[in-house]
Amino acid sequence: MKFIPYGKQHIDNKDVKVVSDALKKEFITTGDEVVKFEKKINKFLNSKFSFTCNSGTSALFLALQSIEVKKNDIIIMPAINFIASHNVAKIFNAKIYLADVDKYSGQMSPKNVIDICTKFKIKKIKAIITMYNGGYPINAENFKSLKKQYNCYIIEDACHALGASYKNNKKNIRIGSCTHSDISTFSLHPLKTITTGEGGIVTTNSKKLGEKIKKLRSLGIKKNNAKHWKYDIKYIGFNFRLNDFQCALGTNQIAKISKFISYRRKVFKNYQKLLNNLKDINLPKHNSSYQSAHHLFIITLKKPNFIKKENLIKFMFKNKILLQYHYIPIYKFKIFHGKFINKNSETYYKSAVSLPIYYGLTYKQQVYIVKKIKEFFKKN
Repeated sequence: MKFIPYGKQHIDNKDVKVVSDALKKEFITTGDEVVKFEKKINKFLNSKFSFTCNSGTSALFLALQSIEVKKNDIIIMPAINFIASHNVAKIFNAKIYLADVDKYSGQMSPKNVIDICTKFKIKKIKAIITMYNGGYPINAENFKSLKKQYNCYIIEDACHALGASYKNNKKNIRIGSCTHSDISTFSLHPLKTITTGEGGIVTTNSKKLGEKIKKLRSLGIKKNNAKHWKYDIKYIGFNFRLNDFQCALGTNQIAKISKFISYRRKVFKNYQKLLNNLKDINLPKHNSSYQSAHHLFIITLKKPNFIKKENLIKFMFKNKILLQYHYIPIYKFKIFHGKFINKNSETYYKSAVSLPIYYGLTYKQQVYIVKKIKEFFKKN
């Protein structure tokens, strides 16, 4: 059995061809392919404004910069998340509060936000950054109720959730449509649903925020359309642009997103059946109120034990299978300066492990993965 990663990109011959064709064009930076890809994103997500950038982290940076986060502004985010959201907020010298999460899904709920506001007597928030761990849009529509209560922005860190949706009044609402948020951000990293090599997306329905984001991703430049050579600098921005050949790849990838997610859903269902009788673990739950992007398949130990979790990961690696952490709580890093040791976040950290899931993972490979997991628990 060859080594099985926990995730990987799928690049076919047509992907290679569209990138090659784009590279042969005279203009390969921000040109027609960028415009084309952004239109495809808008159509797929049903958002009014979409902007590509060079990473999911850059997308988060643009989101916070566009709402003008200042020193000591309060931002609340889940303790379980990739470090990018924390680092971006830290750059703006914001006060970061880490909310606890559900011990099974690793996701923050509106109640977790209210609990931390009550604990620290917080009356006003600049922004709440939500995160759909593994691609499951749990509580997606419920955070909007906090917007008026705390006079804040709702920003979706949807890097796991491109293609996910939830039901509202029997309608399917895409994550990224900003129906219940101000801004959504996505990653186009190779391990995500679709890829442009590296890349990110920012979406919003606000014309004001959209115009600002468009300028900020390109050094804050405001061009004079009448005189193409003349421009002014309206904001202090950076070069976060994605180029034409990456966007050519993105356009071809997004055309296959339904196929990718459908395949991941099949992998999800296979795991559910193959692991159903294993009493040592909890399986991820899924209900009819939302459609997951199935970015991750996360199991949790019924008896949280960090050493046992580590031993499982080591055992699987010896058998050529890579499992992964998602995630180490942000408050455990040396860079974080705060006292947030959240009960459920600790439980989740001690018990959660991601199994391989990606387009192209075969049923035979899944059978082997599950066989080795069962072998570990039989011995331990």
